[in-house]
Amino acid sequence: MEQSRRWMMLIASTWIQAFTGTNFDFSSYSSELKSVLGISQVQLNYLSMASDLGKAFGWCSGVSLMYFPLWVVLFIAAFMGLVGYGLQWLLIQKIIILPYFLVFLLCVLAGCSICWFNTVCYVLCIKHFLANRPFALSLSISFNGASAALYNLIANAINSEDDTLYLLLNGLVPLVTSVAALPILLLPHSQTLHADSVHREHLNFRCLTILAVFTGLYLLILNSVSYSAETASILLAGALFLLVLPVIAPVVICAEEWSQLFHPNYMSLDDNDDLGLHDEMICKEASSINVWMENFHGSKEKESWTSSFLLRDRLLLLGEEHSANLLMRRLDFWLYYLAYFCGGTIVLVYSNNLGQISESLGYRSEISFLVALYSATSFFGRLLSTAPDFLRDKMYYARTGWLAFALIPTPLAFFLLVLSGSKAALGAATALVGLSSGFVFSAAVSITSELFGPNSAGVNHNVLITNIPLGSLLYGLLAALVYEANLGKSNQLLELDGSKVCMGRNCYIQTFMWWGCISLLGVASSFLLFLRTKAAYDSQERNRNWMRFI
Repeated sequence: MEQSRRWMMLIASTWIQAFTGTNFDFSSYSSELKSVLGISQVQLNYLSMASDLGKAFGWCSGVSLMYFPLWVVLFIAAFMGLVGYGLQWLLIQKIIILPYFLVFLLCVLAGCSICWFNTVCYVLCIKHFLANRPFALSLSISFNGASAALYNLIANAINSEDDTLYLLLNGLVPLVTSVAALPILLLPHSQTLHADSVHREHLNFRCLTILAVFTGLYLLILNSVSYSAETASILLAGALFLLVLPVIAPVVICAEEWSQLFHPNYMSLDDNDDLGLHDEMICKEASSINVWMENFHGSKEKESWTSSFLLRDRLLLLGEEHSANLLMRRLDFWLYYLAYFCGGTIVLVYSNNLGQISESLGYRSEISFLVALYSATSFFGRLLSTAPDFLRDKMYYARTGWLAFALIPTPLAFFLLVLSGSKAALGAATALVGLSSGFVFSAAVSITSELFGPNSAGVNHNVLITNIPLGSLLYGLLAALVYEANLGKSNQLLELDGSKVCMGRNCYIQTFMWWGCISLLGVASSFLLFLRTKAAYDSQERNRNWMRFI
């Protein structure tokens, strides 16, 4: 029964991720929030930044897990979201009146809840899948990208004309999901791993990934026809069925375990418990020796300033635990931080401004579709982050190299929007940044675990994403100032629902130019990180191959 419980934990984490990505739909109701509060674009940007500012307190979730069980942390996150989003919905419905500062704090609280949900999922995957941690993390995190499409279906099934409904759903759906996942989280935890289980895990992950791809295609292709309540209800039922379908995997595994009870000689290898963890520790020790030898021979060569930069204080092995204090002193961490800040974070700001960008270009009616498109492509981007593991035996590259490659579409998308403001260009750019950011967000958790230690990942990854509120403030403020400057031009001003709307390509074209140049800096930083960590990754891979043949 132990193996089936592990897979149930993974399925629970995919459910949590699928229904708690509430930051994706801000652009769906941001215009209504701006109108009700009577605020400027700059003030609306501060509210968007406030939601991201909540992520700066995500490290608290990692600390809380030292004192509370997972299910308690899960429900703390659910109630933070219920209060944060629920009161905003009451405000938009004009049931209550709140000052701007209090709305700002509610956005912070709502954003904080997302980090707490994510931390629960990260810990579930890291603890229960020692040998195939990247597979589990990528599969779980990928479903977070499906949130906007799922919420779009739910909203259309209830009332497709009410965009404020997203706020109510943001508060209630994660709470309902937490209740549904509670029985699974209360199951006893086990890390036992039989030798034959490692191979079977790969097969199970392949099957679940194929099912996840089908789920993503289902949401992407059929979401565009979900405008009627009846159609949306049918499509929503199909989506829920696909989310529940992976339960088949633990049922099959449970049946195999019962078979082993009645046939004790059937593949019984109890002496190899925790094989994956044991092999991983051996690989780490051998990896450390190899990297030290490479550095020793490299020091005899004539050094240039580039080689000095690439070798100075670089990581010697993967998986070494880093405290927050040690993390701050690592050059590799700051290169990683800069790559995330100029890559993944800038895309989050783009998604938060997607509603205003669509309005300015004259595509207000396409906002829901564009949000769903971004969500779906982000979903596929997260699934693509499993490619390094699926292709590992045929084509191996350091995961940091994949990260650098994944950041390239982001500047391409922004420069495309500089060149064209057409509907096709907007859709293509949104899809590109969705794929890019999805890969980055998913791969980043595995990279944090590999570079700075799996046991510290809950805290260290939340330290990494403190760049999100900073980037949200700077990038969002840049966009808002350019937007407000163009409001002064009478030929680009439109009154809509009592608020001023900037119309035309000039409202954002300078912003896209700046964002494109900044994202190029992220690509450069990620490439330097790849060069500095390549030796450690290659050394671990050589030792992994060596262990397979002894």
